[in-house]
Amino acid sequence: MARARDADVIVAVLGETDKAVGESLSRTSLELPGRQQQLLEALHTTGKPVVLVLINGQPLTINWAERNVPAILEAWFPGPSGGRAVAEALFGEYNPGGKLTMTFPKSTGQIEFNFPFKPGSQAGQPSAGDPNGGGRTSANGPLYPFGFGLSYTTFGYSNLRVSPHQAAPQALIEVTVDVANTGPVAGDEVVQLYLRDVLSSVVTYDSQLRGFERVALKPGEKKTVRFTLRPDDLALLDRSMNRVVEPGRFEVLIGSSSTDIRAKETFESMTR
Repeated sequence: MARARDADVIVAVLGETDKAVGESLSRTSLELPGRQQQLLEALHTTGKPVVLVLINGQPLTINWAERNVPAILEAWFPGPSGGRAVAEALFGEYNPGGKLTMTFPKSTGQIEFNFPFKPGSQAGQPSAGDPNGGGRTSANGPLYPFGFGLSYTTFGYSNLRVSPHQAAPQALIEVTVDVANTGPVAGDEVVQLYLRDVLSSVVTYDSQLRGFERVALKPGEKKTVRFTLRPDDLALLDRSMNRVVEPGRFEVLIGSSSTDIRAKETFESMTR
């Protein structure tokens, strides 16, 4: 702790080893193992800026760190060049653009907490009255959703276009959106397209990822990102287990994560 108090910035590398993740390696908690949480809180009490570098192979419930640590870098299990990659990201020589491929829960009580999901399968607790009173404890929503990721710059979305607005079941749907770097440094954004079947004969996922594109942008630069939705992207398994494209309305959701949706548009799938 004496060295930590003398430091200008504290880089805390915490997490788990590959011996704690994998088949037949269940844990009773997704918290930081051992006394790592106490160490992190002690480092925070020094008043020095703390950067948390996570080494892990599964989502962790780092609620305290999310509230109190100003910078968190998810490194997963890096390879032989991982140290250099982490250093370049921390010192600003590289602008991260990665996105989460899994959902981070706030509590193990939320498990199974995943994406995609069926409507109501991950619903929050009843909101009547005080959600944390009367012996009830509420932990609603993800800590970090599927597709989440930060950058040293910011991005703006505009001019979402879907064509055609009415299409035959086997038609291709063209989707374009303009993405601009609205921040001070160059960076990569992963533009994500989600599709929602508004009304179907069977229960489908709330939304599904149907496309993503990583686009590099200089400060002030704008590019048009293009997607093509194919019949299989719209299809579902009906009650007879036939894969079909049903007529009806579909919603195109464009965003920076599964919950950070920046633009929406609809189109109709028509009968033959």
